[in-house]
Amino acid sequence: MRLSLLAGCLALLPLVTACGGGADGDEKAKSDPSDIPAAPAAGVVAPARVEVIARLTGCKPRIRIDADELRQGLCHTPELDYLVTTFPQEKYQQAWLDSAAVYGGTYLVGPRWIVSAKDPEMLERFREKIGGTVQQLRGMGPTAGPGTA
Repeated sequence: MRLSLLAGCLALLPLVTACGGGADGDEKAKSDPSDIPAAPAAGVVAPARVEVIARLTGCKPRIRIDADELRQGLCHTPELDYLVTTFPQEKYQQAWLDSAAVYGGTYLVGPRWIVSAKDPEMLERFREKIGGTVQQLRGMGPTAGPGTA
């Protein structure tokens, strides 16, 4: 069941540019985001819940996936839509990154969390607030052949 959920999530990857989320398993992860204090510095975000990272980037997330392997929240702002993904263990984050490499894209990666957005400049702004490193993953999918439009 868990693997099929993870596989389903990864299948949606090209549609949303990213997939993920993670929970530390306690009830606080399901609490109202307004009850979560903002982290005073980027170092506090390692590792953190979706709501904490989202608040630091300026949004109140809509939780899309709440599974054992990952937790994902969608942030919608006037500037951009983006995803905040957290993982309970490094191995799940690494599996996600390995799968995302097939599709390519730019991601902000921190300890057991990933922020994905189509705008790399926005990821740089987020990096200043929450830390992490911006990673460019190269896609391995088919490319247009010579002479094709």
